[in-house]
Amino acid sequence: QVQLVESGGGLVQAGDSLRLSCEVSGRTFSSYAMGWFRQAPGKEREFVAAINRSGGSTSFSDAVKGRFTISRGVAKNAVYLQMNSLKPEDTAVYYCAARSRDFGEYNYWGQGTRVTVSS
Repeated sequence: QVQLVESGGGLVQAGDSLRLSCEVSGRTFSSYAMGWFRQAPGKEREFVAAINRSGGSTSFSDAVKGRFTISRGVAKNAVYLQMNSLKPEDTAVYYCAARSRDFGEYNYWGQGTRVTVSS
């Protein structure tokens, strides 16, 4: 049993920063690799960022590379997405996801948190 709950979304202006949080419960946090995805209205869900089980490796989509960072707490069951220099194109519902390995399909998903970036 794994439950993911996102928070931190909101309405911001272009150029602003925002930090999303994903609280994990039900299993040992370090047992899961984590990822962030987003879905804009009328578009397919897309990958944003990922972090492996140890926290020592991260990856980002080209669209957010250099602006977003992903991290996980040391003694906290949470993963974070720090979003800087936000653009209107970043507007979407952001979802936290978990998988039991550092590769393959994500097995667990949160309900999402909405981020709206105005110009």
